[in-house]
Amino acid sequence: MSVSMTDSGEIATPVESSKSAMTWGPIFGGAAAAIGVTLILLLLGSGVGLTMVSPWSGQSSSLGTVGVTAAIWLVVVQWLSSALGGYITGRLRTKWAAVHTDEVFFRDTAHGFISWALATIFVAGFLASSLTSLAGAGAQAVGSAATAAGTAASSTSDLPTAYFTDALLRPEQARAGATSDDASATAEVSRILLNGAAAGQIADDDKAYLATIVSARTGLSEADARTRVDTVLKRIDDAKVAAQKAADEARKAASTTALLGALSLLIGAFIASAAAAFGGSQRDEEEDLIVTPRI
Repeated sequence: MSVSMTDSGEIATPVESSKSAMTWGPIFGGAAAAIGVTLILLLLGSGVGLTMVSPWSGQSSSLGTVGVTAAIWLVVVQWLSSALGGYITGRLRTKWAAVHTDEVFFRDTAHGFISWALATIFVAGFLASSLTSLAGAGAQAVGSAATAAGTAASSTSDLPTAYFTDALLRPEQARAGATSDDASATAEVSRILLNGAAAGQIADDDKAYLATIVSARTGLSEADARTRVDTVLKRIDDAKVAAQKAADEARKAASTTALLGALSLLIGAFIASAAAAFGGSQRDEEEDLIVTPRI
C-alpha cells in the first residue's frame, strides 16, 4: 500500500476493500445451471438421433454426416448452456458499491468465464465418451486399413485371403475332384496373395503361375484360368480401395468434429462472459438508495 501527501501536507491513504472481487456463490449457481442444460440438450440430441449411428448398413447417415451433425449439435448445446449459465452468474452476484463501472464490467465477464470453465470441466467426462467415439472412429478405421495392408506379410490370419483362395481354386463343375496335394496348393496361393498385398501388386510371373495352378486344380483352360485370376485380383484391389476411402472419410469427419468442438468451446466462453456482463448490467440498472434524515 502506497501512501502519498497532498499539497496541504495531509496524508492520503488509498482505500482498499476487505472483500474479494470473486464471489463463488453466483459462479457455482451459473455453472450448475449450465451443466443441467447441457445434459438435457445432449440427451435430447441423442434421443432424436443426432449423435447415433445405426448398426445396420444403409439404415443411417454416413460416419462423416453423423460426425458433422453431432459437432454442430454440440455447438448449439455449448451456446445455449453458456448463455444461460453466464446470465445467471451475472444476475445473482451482489452489487459492488464504490467500484468503477469498467471494473464492474471486467468482474462480471470474469465471473461468467469462470462459471463456464467449471461447467465445461464437469461435463468433460460426459462429453468424452461421445467425442472419443466420433473422433476415434477415424483412427480405428485408419488402423484397420493399416493392419490389413502393413502386416499381411507376417501373418496369414491378418488378411482375408482364404476367401480369395477359395475363389481361385473353385472347380468349374461341382463334381470335379481335387488333386491330392490340396493343402500345398492352397498354402502356395495364399503366400502369393500375401506377398502381392505387402508389395502393392502381384508380378506378372506370379499371375501366370497362379493361372497355371488354377487351371490344374479346376480343369479350366489357361485363358479361362487367367481370366479368373484377373477377376479375383481386381476384387482384391477394389476392396483395398474401398477400405482406404472409408478410412479417409472417417479421418476427415474426425478432423471436422474436433475443429467444430474447439470452436464451440471458444464461442461458449465468449458467450458466457458476454451474458454475465449483460446480466450484471441489468442487475445494476436500478439503484437502491438509503435516505437518512437531516440532522
